[in-house]
Amino acid sequence: MNSLKIKILGLIAIIVVITAIVSAWINMNAQKKLLYSYAEQNSKLIGETVRNSISTNMAVGQNSEVSNILEKISREPTIEDIRIFDTAGRILNSAKTEEIGDLITAPELLAFRSNKMALLESSASGQVFSSLTPIHNSPACYGCHDPGQEILGILNIHLSLNVLQEIQASGKQATIFTSLGTVAILILAIGAFILIYVDRPIRKLARAFSRVEEGNYDDAETQITSSSEMAQLSDRFNRMVVQLKESIEARVSKERELAVNEEKLAHHEEIQHMNITLEERLKEIEYLNISLEERIEEIEEANFKIADLASELEGQNTTLARAVERLSALYKMGLATNSIMDLDRLLDLIIKKTMETVEAKYGYILLLDKEEWSLELAGAHGLPQGSSKNGSVIPIKPGGVSHWVIVNNEPLLLQNVDDSREFNRRSLLEFDRDSVLCAPLSIKDDIIGTITMSNKLDETPFNKEDLELLSTIAAQASVAIHNAQLYEEQQRTYLNTVHALVSAIEASDPYTRGHSERVTRYSLALANHMGLDSTAVNRLEQAAILHDIGKIGIDVYLLHKVEKLDDRDFERLQKHPEIGDRILEPISFLKDIRKIIVQHHERFDGKGYPNSLQGDEILLEAKILSVADTYDAMTSNRPYRDALSHEVTIQEIRDHAGTQFDPTIANHFIEMFDDEKQFKPEIVVNNA
Repeated sequence: MNSLKIKILGLIAIIVVITAIVSAWINMNAQKKLLYSYAEQNSKLIGETVRNSISTNMAVGQNSEVSNILEKISREPTIEDIRIFDTAGRILNSAKTEEIGDLITAPELLAFRSNKMALLESSASGQVFSSLTPIHNSPACYGCHDPGQEILGILNIHLSLNVLQEIQASGKQATIFTSLGTVAILILAIGAFILIYVDRPIRKLARAFSRVEEGNYDDAETQITSSSEMAQLSDRFNRMVVQLKESIEARVSKERELAVNEEKLAHHEEIQHMNITLEERLKEIEYLNISLEERIEEIEEANFKIADLASELEGQNTTLARAVERLSALYKMGLATNSIMDLDRLLDLIIKKTMETVEAKYGYILLLDKEEWSLELAGAHGLPQGSSKNGSVIPIKPGGVSHWVIVNNEPLLLQNVDDSREFNRRSLLEFDRDSVLCAPLSIKDDIIGTITMSNKLDETPFNKEDLELLSTIAAQASVAIHNAQLYEEQQRTYLNTVHALVSAIEASDPYTRGHSERVTRYSLALANHMGLDSTAVNRLEQAAILHDIGKIGIDVYLLHKVEKLDDRDFERLQKHPEIGDRILEPISFLKDIRKIIVQHHERFDGKGYPNSLQGDEILLEAKILSVADTYDAMTSNRPYRDALSHEVTIQEIRDHAGTQFDPTIANHFIEMFDDEKQFKPEIVVNNA
């Protein structure tokens, strides 16, 4: 097995097989990437097209067309599913109406929050390609959506990959067979080539060498014509044999002459002189070598210096890029905080953006209560489960970072908490602190709280640059927080004034006393049962309190009338939603609340008042308020009838689901009363 021929053939076979395998693997991967790239581009194109169509219909007020668009697209054989969900993961609209209101899968929600707009998923029918296309808010949508809401929904398309996988399997099979055939042909061809053009000529040359070893120079001549290279090798071998023969003959002759000449050599001094000269030349060569080594060392040292300069320049570029990045983050944060007046959203944004900027693991804001000399946890991110929640009161005492910052009114950097005995390693918020940044939040030297960042994500300590950045953010955040607090205080003043007016109106009427409070209670309970977000719940609460303020413009006699109301009476009474809208019109921040108040007597079938809206044209909060208002009105005494029982009222709501009430909301209302763990009715019957 020591044959060169077998080794060459084996090596070539191994190389060919490895090359074929690698080529086939690369080819199959390329096919797979090409097919999935096609699927991704196709899904993106479909997503953009559908999103543009949806945005166009929504911009012209044709919201009902959205469901038709989704249903038409879902008929395509390659579209397995298409739907729209909100940023919380709840499905807002879908080609499959039964999944509306459900939550999307965790991988899709996680992909959206990670800004990954495409992913592979498995379904009952095989793999699907899921694409996510955000539907952004725009000026054309501000009539129906909060301008502060960045994303109205996320379009989710499931593209079936069954056809693409069949194509991929077919291509994979063809690639494998092609590779096997290619390997077999190459091995046979190379083997035949080696046997004919390499092995046979080498064997002829080996026989010729044997004759040369035997001294048979005349029979050692070879004639090889299988290739020009072998022919040239054969020709040179023949000439070598001739030269060898002549050289041996000449050497024998010279040796004879040398034997004679050696006897005549008597001039040893000349030979010694030649040796000395040779030694001098060797010393010169050694000196040149030493000089050359010194020059090489100088060149290497210069290379090291150049490398150091390059490294230093790269570090300066990195520092400059980081500074630009942080300035950009500060600018974007300033724009965002100045546009938000909701204190909770503002604090949440400040903490998130600050943690991203300084790369912190934990972040929180504490607001100072000077009268109680305590701190309130106003917002936090990253804290472990079981730690304090928003609104928790934290005492101010030595050992706390915030205590030191408030007392000294200056920012604090602790690169290693263990190095300072003044501060506790264990925070009152139930986590261990390794490295800490803390800066005061102040308005004109008046401290209103602190912002704290703990433990970098890469477990390195914070530095002075991080402290300067946090101080700058704290200065911006202080102004934004103060403005938000002033805005909330202004809102509370307005609402308290209007609420007092509503209470005064109801106090004058024994039949409606406490009506707004009960309607508010039922509405909030139903909203929480349905899982509405906090913004919608707040709007609903304000609308429920103020929904009947328009009755201040209705004749008291009409409100207390015992006799049956005629058509003119109904027409006058039905004006109270519009009267309430006009009363609240000067209060700008109640713009969205006014829409709910105007619509709270609209019916699902379009027979309500004042604008005869129907279905999805009615706001969700107005639909909830309608059910709660009806329930309280039916279970309370009125001048013209006695209160109905809870059971009768629930049956009436069930009977009118789909006509007067939105059937989904009516069913949720009934379920809420059936589930005693969530809500237990406390019906208050007003007795005149």
